Amino acid sequence: MKFQKETTIETQAGHVARQGEFHGRWYGDACGAAFAMELLGERWTMLVLRELMLGPLRFSRLRASLPGISAKVLTERLETLESAGLLTRRMLPPPTSAQVYELTEWGYETETIMQVLGRWSVRSMAHDPTLPLTPVSCMLSMRTMIHADRAEGLDMVVDFAFGEERFTARLSGGQLGVARSEHASPDADLSFAAASPNAILPYIYGKRPLDEVERDFGLELSGSRDIADRFAALFALPSKVISKST
Repeated sequence: MKFQKETTIETQAGHVARQGEFHGRWYGDACGAAFAMELLGERWTMLVLRELMLGPLRFSRLRASLPGISAKVLTERLETLESAGLLTRRMLPPPTSAQVYELTEWGYETETIMQVLGRWSVRSMAHDPTLPLTPVSCMLSMRTMIHADRAEGLDMVVDFAFGEERFTARLSGGQLGVARSEHASPDADLSFAAASPNAILPYIYGKRPLDEVERDFGLELSGSRDIADRFAALFALPSKVISKST
């Protein structure tokens, strides 16, 4: 018979949970990787974390960014993540007075996990870049796929507008910082706009000429085309793994 100590812990979200509530619930294995899967392995969990990676969101906006998830499942995932200490809830100050969900410091650390998984998984020939991409996913992808050595010595501010979502990216020290924004940045060197973030992928990753992407995918650029080409050259996907038939 298996016995499990059921002590209680207070998470970073201020929620008290049983220590045995997560570790061992699926695998009964002390391995850290097994525990990570118990924390993050349920369907939609990683995507909920992804959409919160650039700042807090209301329930309605979070659900709108993940149209395939039901309100019930989203509520369950948010409750589980809060119990695990990966996110917290708070009320925005008046006049908004709305509840938002926000990652804890530990929750934000999962971006590193997503970056490793992203770089690893896109090496598969089965990866389909034409599937829908959320604006946040696009921004995080660029943070992941930037080549720091190519960006050495470059400082740049780039605005992105995908539908109603707007972001400002600041390139400095080989790193791409990204934040949501309400308005265009007055110091932006470049501004990209499109109905969908998928429109920029053929330019950033496919290395198709800008005029073709503007014509075929509806990408709009404000700023120097030479600077835009320098910016696009900073990003590259890892090489594909080609399986050898036996």
